[in-house]
Amino acid sequence: MVKEIFNETVRIDLEKVSLPGDLIVPEHALGLVIFSHGSGSSRLSTRNRAVAKHLQQAGFATLLFDLLTPEEDQVYERRFDIPLLTKRLINTTYWVQKDKLTRDLNIGFFGASTGAASALGAAAGLGDIVKAVVSRGGRPDLASEVLPDVHAPTLLIVGGLDGPVIELNQQAYDLLLCIKDMEIVPDASHLFEEPGKLEMVAQLATDWFRKYLAPGKQHPLHQDKP
Repeated sequence: MVKEIFNETVRIDLEKVSLPGDLIVPEHALGLVIFSHGSGSSRLSTRNRAVAKHLQQAGFATLLFDLLTPEEDQVYERRFDIPLLTKRLINTTYWVQKDKLTRDLNIGFFGASTGAASALGAAAGLGDIVKAVVSRGGRPDLASEVLPDVHAPTLLIVGGLDGPVIELNQQAYDLLLCIKDMEIVPDASHLFEEPGKLEMVAQLATDWFRKYLAPGKQHPLHQDKP
């Protein structure tokens, strides 16, 4: 069983806002995965928390945080404000780089739904600071303008029954110039609600972060398959 050295709700103080986040740091953490949730969701997302628990058991620190304040979340359009969410994720990344518990850890992003767009947008903006990105049922196409600027190895995970999103992910995949892969989970819908499907997502994400986020991992800048 992995021993935790920190497991608490933290306050992420950014310009003009203070956002709550749940930070869990296991002993001898292999890296830190920051979650960027989709529209209408929050750090309490049961699916993201299930993936986070899987990552924690594998030795990764995780940070799930609310990208919007409760007041902002009441404005429907804000949930789809990708530039705002991207900026929040970038500034949160700077925040973890200053925190004594996480400043020495390699950083990866896990984005779900529209959160995948902000994760990839932030990865493009942060360059080599971000070591790996995973998208679950995401909309990476919403960040299409910056996808060629993403350097971090990127894994797109899509449900096999999610036809329209498969096509959008393929379009995004073609724009990525970094190490990349796209995994289609058979017989899974958009939310991976079918028995065992979310567990498959968690394992795929964990394997990706093990390969590209753990300390000492070296990789070329361009490669279609890992």
